Amino acid sequence: MTRHASRTIMAYKDLREFILKLEKNKELVRIKTEVSPVLEITEIADRISKSHGPALLFEHLKGYSFPILINAFGSYKRMAMALEVNHTDEIAKRIKEMMKPHIPDGFFGKLQMLPKLKEISDSVPKIVSHGPCQEVVLKDGPMLDSIPVLTCWPHDGGPFITLPMVFTKDSETGQRNCGMYRMQVYDRVTCGMHWHIHKDGRRHYLKHEKSGKPMEVAVAIGGDPAVIYAATAPLPPDIDEMMFAGFLRKKPVELVKCKTVDIEVPAHSEFILEGEIMPGEFHVEGPFGDHTGFYSPADNYPVMHIKCITHRKDAIYPATIVGKPPMEDCYMAKATERIFLPMLQMILPEIVDINLPIEGVFHNCAIISIKKTYPAQGKKVINALWGMGQMMNTKFIITVEDDTDVQNINEVAWRAFNNVDPKRDFVFSEGPLDVLDHSASWPLFGNKLGIDATRKGPQEGMQRPWPEEIKMSKEIKDLVDRKWKEYFVTND
Repeated sequence: MTRHASRTIMAYKDLREFILKLEKNKELVRIKTEVSPVLEITEIADRISKSHGPALLFEHLKGYSFPILINAFGSYKRMAMALEVNHTDEIAKRIKEMMKPHIPDGFFGKLQMLPKLKEISDSVPKIVSHGPCQEVVLKDGPMLDSIPVLTCWPHDGGPFITLPMVFTKDSETGQRNCGMYRMQVYDRVTCGMHWHIHKDGRRHYLKHEKSGKPMEVAVAIGGDPAVIYAATAPLPPDIDEMMFAGFLRKKPVELVKCKTVDIEVPAHSEFILEGEIMPGEFHVEGPFGDHTGFYSPADNYPVMHIKCITHRKDAIYPATIVGKPPMEDCYMAKATERIFLPMLQMILPEIVDINLPIEGVFHNCAIISIKKTYPAQGKKVINALWGMGQMMNTKFIITVEDDTDVQNINEVAWRAFNNVDPKRDFVFSEGPLDVLDHSASWPLFGNKLGIDATRKGPQEGMQRPWPEEIKMSKEIKDLVDRKWKEYFVTND
């Protein structure tokens, strides 16, 4: 049975199943030459990313016994393969179907609800007694210094773990959170925890800090690609990332309890870091060559003290590098764009499509097409988006009408450059910005611009008729379609 044929009943068990799939599809190259995790791998991976090349598995690391996987998600194709779909829009369709309100009517109506109920039940994580991630247990001897953590760029503050799945619990509710936050390695048993002020991990920390007691933390590295992706997803605080991963993979994520902390982690991970964070303890973290293409400055962040490391006997260390786009993280962000579109549409039903251009590095630009039915609707959508979760960080929002393909930047530019009167159509706002935005005068706060590039009528201040757009008649287009091959027939 092929993987494609079994998608509805099967999921990748772990990272190595995904690696085999990549290799089978000629999407992975094994590098057998010895390489250094200090800068050399970054330069190789950066060149491959910029040339839209394959995933890379470095099998011989200078000074280390574990191989490194990088660029595994670094294309639209591989991102779809990671989530076991032909296109990430398929997941959006599933989400849209799940969100449709439906009260079953009679026996047959209830029967029709059963697939949805099964899909929900199949998403709930499953606790298991043991897992491959605990085949080797280290409480003494080499710890972080045994893992080939990358030093990515020349002015980085040190080596950084770049694909960690950080697990914490809300001290009041016990609610689990899993987020992806870079971690600078300070020494063999301590590392920085890059919790932005707007992130759920930081929220858990601030709650726990009041108790004065150490906060337990676990970090999973490697695993089923759906689990890795789920850690990056901008989910509401009350949605469990592991349940979302189960939804993506159509099979529950298996979790195992850690050895030294009261936290469950994906059983099929490659590495698990267990430890605690002391309230009020901060250490300088950074600089770090970030996904903006610039170094984010050094700042104080909480410190994780490692108590125990567990890993598979033949563990593979997955990593990523970020920098000037396009890079691997861009494709993960584009998957998020497609997958979470239905959630935006649920709140703002006039939204037709969204494009978060790679050049905007996720949080700097959003292009939105809408079905416009009343005056100022383009501005209404702009203001509404600034009030929605992580969209609050979006520095530029452009709205166009639904006859514009937002995925076509040339078409968007043509609309915006021709349809916009700056005084009438610009919307300025002040508010939160991403901590990585270096252009703002202050950290985390600055100015934002909305551009309403929709057509305007008298009620929006347009005092003259809007011109008709040039379009060929359907009859002539059909005629030319029929005769197209005739035009280019030669007499030779």
